[in-house]
Amino acid sequence: MNEDMFRVLLVNLGTGKGRVELIPGRSSALGGSGLAALLFTTYGDPVRPWNDVQQPFILAVGPLTGLFPLMSKTVSAFKSPYHNQYTESHAGGRSALALRFAGYDALVLQGQAATLSCLNISGHQLELKEAGFMAGMNALAAGKVMRRMFKGNSGHRSMLRIGQSGEVGSAMACINVDTYRHFGRLGGGAVLGNKNIKGIVIQGDGNYPLPENKGYPLLFKKVHEMVTDTDMLRKYHNLGTPANLESLNDLQSLPWRNLQQTADAQIEGITGERFADDTLLRNGACSGCPVGCIHIGYVRERFEEKDNRYLYRQVAYDYEPIFAVGSMLGVTKTFDVLRILDILEKVCLDAMSAGVALAWATEATDRGLLSRKETLVPLRFGDATSYMAAAMHLGTGSNEFYRLLGQGTLAAANSYGGSDFACVLGQEMAGYATGEVFFAAQALGFRHSHLDTGGYSYDQKHKEKDVDAAVSFLLQDEPGRCLLTSMVSCLFARSVYSEEMLAECLEVTGYPEMASNLEALGEKIRRHRWQLRFATGFNPDEITLPKRFYKVSTWKGPIDAAYLDTLKSEYGQRIRQLVEKEG
Repeated sequence: MNEDMFRVLLVNLGTGKGRVELIPGRSSALGGSGLAALLFTTYGDPVRPWNDVQQPFILAVGPLTGLFPLMSKTVSAFKSPYHNQYTESHAGGRSALALRFAGYDALVLQGQAATLSCLNISGHQLELKEAGFMAGMNALAAGKVMRRMFKGNSGHRSMLRIGQSGEVGSAMACINVDTYRHFGRLGGGAVLGNKNIKGIVIQGDGNYPLPENKGYPLLFKKVHEMVTDTDMLRKYHNLGTPANLESLNDLQSLPWRNLQQTADAQIEGITGERFADDTLLRNGACSGCPVGCIHIGYVRERFEEKDNRYLYRQVAYDYEPIFAVGSMLGVTKTFDVLRILDILEKVCLDAMSAGVALAWATEATDRGLLSRKETLVPLRFGDATSYMAAAMHLGTGSNEFYRLLGQGTLAAANSYGGSDFACVLGQEMAGYATGEVFFAAQALGFRHSHLDTGGYSYDQKHKEKDVDAAVSFLLQDEPGRCLLTSMVSCLFARSVYSEEMLAECLEVTGYPEMASNLEALGEKIRRHRWQLRFATGFNPDEITLPKRFYKVSTWKGPIDAAYLDTLKSEYGQRIRQLVEKEG
């Protein structure tokens, strides 16, 4: 097979049939983010709405998947129900290696199954099985059923599924991947729900030959040592990202109670150390990763209300979910945080979006904009029991209010009032109230993600207010991240996988043309992704920052409104210039 060709499995859900397509362009699209953009350009339509059943749902991996440590992510791409624009969401677990060992660079789903169904694919078979009996089933229960429906080697199999939120079309619905990972943001779960797909099983039942040259094992060993013999392993394996909670609180950069505060002494109840001491059962890892950054705690619940027997359930946690349903909701006990997360796992809602939305609803209740008629339970900051119930209502769309809130916090605020204190930066904010650069970066970023750029890091290192320097940093940071998400690397490894290291990896695995042209390829992929965003309706001038972000104080002092507005305007103009640039 020509090495420039991608091997893509294209599935028509309406007929239940699939075919393998050989798509040229590996030398320029690389894989992952670049391949997803290429496939959306080929099979998608910028004009049709997200819920047109012919719009594709795409999973893509990269040229280094399975060949080097932490090359373990999968990129999903789709037109988002949140804003009706092209987007990506990334997940780990076993999905990337399962797709690679099934023999595919990508999976593209088109059409709509006649009834609720599960899709099972491998290198040798494709099966679309009717699963109407799974309607309304939560994601954890669905996983148990799917394991019985589709036999296979569990270590080589990846299982994606949605919960009730995806079935009801929530724009916050995520996709559970192998229990502890997720395609989290911007509504991928609703896209699968719209296609009548409850779950996808990817059986990695084939072989994938390793490079036979002498340089490959030597370079693999070098990379493995860089990953495991440095602070990287200790940082992400030991306490993991929850260690950031206390440090950001100390910097007055941790959102509390719908961003009404950026620090609170009650942080001691939900620090990384407290979670590790009180709740941690074990660490897990994505396939192909020696770090083990997945931290799994536990909650327990009675079998029945008057029964003294308990069920112990394992719940993964890291910084973003703890911020979203911990500090953002004023919940300051570790097990309370995990109990709320357990509900969100069941209904399969993105924890960040759900937590921030419920924080807005709580403040709106405090201000008299909402009542029990809308919220069904009394929402009070710190009241974990009510938040557990509210999370279930939000995930299942119990009433008109929760169905509207599931389309985004601003969608609800536009009907009920309170848009000034809706903590939305393109989508519900990530947990970094670090300052002006991050606020502008997430609001206008490609995925509205804190990982689109290092804006949150820039804020913590720079007190000066230099618009040109800040915008230049954001623009220069993005192409390198596009390279990593095209490989597809975990972004935790960005300090290891420099452009020079990526070139070495590509060289020894048989891609010398890519290796010699990475800077230009990163820029090309960045531009292609932005072209798709603009073609599907993105306009930086239409994105406004709610007033709450102008009232924040951090370690640098109060937010400078003029600086923030100028940053946002300049960054938006520079993004537009990238798209309009010829060549």
